Amino acid sequence: MKYFATAEEDRRLDPESRRHLRGDFVRLSDGVTHYELAGPEGGPVAMLAGGLTVPLAYWDGLAEQLHARGVRTLACSAYGRGYSDRVRARYDEALFVRQLVELRDELGIGQPLHLVGTSMGALVAMAYAAEHPDTLATLTLAGPAGLLRQHLPPHRLLANDHVARFVARRFGRRLLESHLGHNVRDPRLAARLTAMVLDAYRYEGSLFAFFDTLQHIPLSGRADRFRRTGALGIPTLLLWGADDQVTPIDQLDRARLLLRPEQCHVIPDCGHMAPLERPGEVAEHITAFITDHTQRRAS
Repeated sequence: MKYFATAEEDRRLDPESRRHLRGDFVRLSDGVTHYELAGPEGGPVAMLAGGLTVPLAYWDGLAEQLHARGVRTLACSAYGRGYSDRVRARYDEALFVRQLVELRDELGIGQPLHLVGTSMGALVAMAYAAEHPDTLATLTLAGPAGLLRQHLPPHRLLANDHVARFVARRFGRRLLESHLGHNVRDPRLAARLTAMVLDAYRYEGSLFAFFDTLQHIPLSGRADRFRRTGALGIPTLLLWGADDQVTPIDQLDRARLLLRPEQCHVIPDCGHMAPLERPGEVAEHITAFITDHTQRRAS
């Protein structure tokens, strides 16, 4: 899709606009990435891959809980999200995997990683696992996209660049806000999530990145990706919100059949964004899973 900006995108990301923002920035081959590496020195490293819309602040609650349990975290905003660059490139899984690989290498993280992906980030995490299985100790997937419907324009509608650009420019903001409204159960948390996401969507090129991603990363019909991930033999933890309205719980059995995870947990009273909605419970499951596999390797 040809790059565009909308009237609502009244800010531009540059060194000056980033000067007062939290976290760190690094220039990678495709652009500048906003990241935070935090938590106890020497602890196992969990690399966090976010979903379709969210910035790295999405992970704050989970990161705090993981740090308290001895786990170090590496979170970043994917290109086009948060305060990472809106690159003029094809927003596909290859772009996001390359971003994670280059960030890992730039920061000199050589130990086996514990990769955590949520929603679309779970598809990115699975693509990463397919290309770099030897770098992973465990894989955690929370509410993975790919098996059913989405509250967004269908992928086939966006296949035509002209149609996609028209939909994005005319209806993009409305579709984005509608999508965000389905993600969590608690209306107060939904309002906080929406404010967090929409603040970053004031930066030029944000809706372009959102819709170009929808063009190039199908969020349904991805059973083969799940199947291939299950065949890799990477210890996998599957987490799912009981009240998920985006990737509904009725797809859990199919996901388990395809992924063959070592562990699977349903998070009660939780919507699509378990790491945001139930950070303590999610952290407990991830930490126990990491500890179990660390002890196995040491024995």
